[in-house]
Amino acid sequence: MSNAITFKILEDIAKDLSGDEITFPTFLDITFQVRSALKDPNLSIEQLAKLVGAEPLMSAKIIRMSNSVALNPSGREIADVKNAIVRVGMEAVRTVSFAVAMEQLLKSKQMHAFEGISKKLWEHTSHVAALCRVLARKVAKINGDEAMFAGLVHDLGVFYLMSRAANFPELVNDKVELHALLVDWHDNIGHALLSALGQPESVLKAVQEHETDREIGEIKSLSDVLYVANKIANRSASWRDPELDGAVDTSILDEIFDAETLAEIIEESEEEVQSLKSALGG
Repeated sequence: MSNAITFKILEDIAKDLSGDEITFPTFLDITFQVRSALKDPNLSIEQLAKLVGAEPLMSAKIIRMSNSVALNPSGREIADVKNAIVRVGMEAVRTVSFAVAMEQLLKSKQMHAFEGISKKLWEHTSHVAALCRVLARKVAKINGDEAMFAGLVHDLGVFYLMSRAANFPELVNDKVELHALLVDWHDNIGHALLSALGQPESVLKAVQEHETDREIGEIKSLSDVLYVANKIANRSASWRDPELDGAVDTSILDEIFDAETLAEIIEESEEEVQSLKSALGG
């Protein structure tokens, strides 16, 4: 019976995402407003600050991020939205809008049934996002903001699938079938959803490939950064259930780095990762 429900959910989502008029879940409303604003090449920091200021959770997160160790090496504290945006950059507002959207969804009544997995998923997501920013800057030498954004949305498909599954109590109660739906489909659904939201091709590619095991000689692209960050985070904070899934294989990391280099990267970036994680998640 649950297989039929899974098929119905996937069919409904496919219909939604291939239609001309996509109805986005309400949890993405704020993200949509920010995306539209950022598309305007003449958007000023003042205008963006006004939009962010109207949303208390976003304001708090932007200010917290601007004061994180990763973005505030001088230690000079900022308390207003406009200066916080100046420090974190306009691109980071996109990341924060998604963080707020996902957190609101996870705290909503409909997601109460998924409390255990939601908590793990959010822990994993914020960890991957923070690692992405650090790896992008320290190892791949690519845009840290885009990498952090890719990390934050890489499991958007899991959030979205849970929000749809919440309407089917039978599926919610069938742990095995629910887990299979989330594991098997989250990368493709996430890719389709982000594509419909008009996100950049580099982000779409990275999200679609983040679970695809492959050999990486050198970490150069956004896709490499996300793949490696996801593997590192899975060592300590995976959302998957090991009883249903087996342990997540992270052995590929030993092929990319020697143990000393990996330990060094993790240790060097620990404070930065923790400060970004708490800014995104707290």
